[in-house]
Amino acid sequence: MPIRVMLVDDHTVVRQGLRMFLALEPDLEVVGEAENGAEAVRMAKDLRPDVILMDLLMPVMDGITAIGVLRREQPDTEVIALTSVLEDEKVVGAVRAGAIGYLLKDTQADELCRAIKAAAAGQVQLSPQAAARLMREVKAPESPETLTERETEVLRLLAKGQSNKEIAQGLVIGEKTVKTHVSNILAKLGVPSRTQAALYAVRIGLVSADTAGQHG
Repeated sequence: MPIRVMLVDDHTVVRQGLRMFLALEPDLEVVGEAENGAEAVRMAKDLRPDVILMDLLMPVMDGITAIGVLRREQPDTEVIALTSVLEDEKVVGAVRAGAIGYLLKDTQADELCRAIKAAAAGQVQLSPQAAARLMREVKAPESPETLTERETEVLRLLAKGQSNKEIAQGLVIGEKTVKTHVSNILAKLGVPSRTQAALYAVRIGLVSADTAGQHG
């Protein structure tokens, strides 16, 4: 089954370019396009994409607001912020809202495809610079509920950049069980995304900042 991708950008040319890139990749299928956040939220309900590429600066509803709504309404859909701005405020806002990744529009096509596949597999990918920047800004939960031993182990592997499949194989459990554990972890920590859960793992010393999101 190809990964279902939705494109959200207010520039038609950008969407056309992305569609052409992604059409060359047999594992990816573009299932819809939206030109603002409000339209994206509406369309995603029907289309149920696996991954959404979300511009941040758009009319009607901006990308960060849309990411927040989508994470609440469709927690199984992962969102990658795809933007031309690398400002602390935007990076932090997107991740706080629940984006699993943050890419610039000058990203190479093959890197973009890799990031989409990683997001669909539930892999958190943070460059050390982004992790350091986010660590300063994204607050850890005040008093999260205690995680079980198994949930802590899942969180540690997730924070190391492992996919659901890899976590399942490592712990000898089913992928669905991993998804359930991840949902429970997010609920207990009170965070919307795996990325913020990974940052929390770094903050409490479960993994080091150097290994967070660094797959391998």
